[in-house]
Amino acid sequence: MAGAKEKLGLIAGNGRFPFLVLDAARAQGFEVVVAAIKEETFPEIESRGAAAVHWLSLGELSKLIETFQQAGVQRAVMAGQVKHKQIFSSIRPDWRLAKLLLSLGTRNTDSLLGAVAKVLADEGITLENSTSFLEPLLAKAGVLTKRAPSEQERKNIVYGRDVARHLGQFDIGQTVVVAEGACVAVEAMEGTDATIERAGHMMASLESGPSTLSRALTVVKIAKPNQDMRFDVPVIGVKTIEVMRKAGATCLAVDAGKCLLLDGQAVIEAADSAQITLVADAG
Repeated sequence: MAGAKEKLGLIAGNGRFPFLVLDAARAQGFEVVVAAIKEETFPEIESRGAAAVHWLSLGELSKLIETFQQAGVQRAVMAGQVKHKQIFSSIRPDWRLAKLLLSLGTRNTDSLLGAVAKVLADEGITLENSTSFLEPLLAKAGVLTKRAPSEQERKNIVYGRDVARHLGQFDIGQTVVVAEGACVAVEAMEGTDATIERAGHMMASLESGPSTLSRALTVVKIAKPNQDMRFDVPVIGVKTIEVMRKAGATCLAVDAGKCLLLDGQAVIEAADSAQITLVADAG
């Protein structure tokens, strides 16, 4: 008689990331128990072969713990975005999460999710790196596209990385958009794509009058200092490339080994098609 499969809990946010983790974990022989967030998770998660899918609201921390404990889950991963504004404005916390929120010194994503991870650990559930099942999708070091960055794009990357590292210390955002050494936009709670769109609108407005700035934008998306790979991992996909193309961005720089290319090679092919250079540097 074959032994029982090892169980894995998957706390699923929005986007395709949870689907990739679910498929990879099942391929590696895990029985996956999904905790799907009602406010975020795509309903298609129901049809991807999970052992069970339990729908929870974002604030139901006690129910999450009970769900995993009853299923015998001792290892879990978080995958998929939970919008920052949802975390801090839209949830109705249960007593356990309310107590946790009151204990936080700072109300940012790192502090909240770090505290949730500790509560899970105290209840016998270890939260592991969300990328542990998707190593092949992590950006490899070097220029990933046919075109290498120009001299100006390289300068933009250096400057953008410096700005992004400083912002990352305060968990403000991971993305900075630069034009000719000038910071055009920084990410806050709106997310990467919205930040790029905002930068594109800003540069388009300059076209109505004289401007010393080139409209060509460089997007820098980095991992935070001491990035916790259990959650909030930098992610880009084909959609990001399309948003960049529409915004007039010509260069994307990410951290090697710490940014997931959700669509794999298709991201690189989309960048080549849009004449966007994609480069992954060591952090």
